Amino acid sequence: MKIKEKFDKNVAIVTVSGNMMGGPETTALHEKVKSLIHDGIKNVVIDLKGVKWMNSSGLGVLMSCFGSLSKAGGKMKLASVADKVESILMITKMIEFFETYENAERAVASFQQEGRS
Repeated sequence: MKIKEKFDKNVAIVTVSGNMMGGPETTALHEKVKSLIHDGIKNVVIDLKGVKWMNSSGLGVLMSCFGSLSKAGGKMKLASVADKVESILMITKMIEFFETYENAERAVASFQQEGRS
């Protein structure tokens, strides 16, 4: 699994590719998010366009990231969720929990919209 980050205004876009199946690679995603929080970044988009499959461990890491950001007063949104991953979110009812967007650009724009309301 690979993790890349970039920034768009005050939003970190963390792009993940590979399967999220648990283990040290998946844990690295949570570590990245905690690092961003430590640096004062509290709005994060997790771009899953490169993730074709996720098991319960991968879902658990997304929940951990969400929890860490919420505790710090931040927000996390998901982008580019593949059909198989979306089906896991639907089965577990996590689709109601996570805000999902068709791509990272729209997810970033949603943060800007919230800032105006």
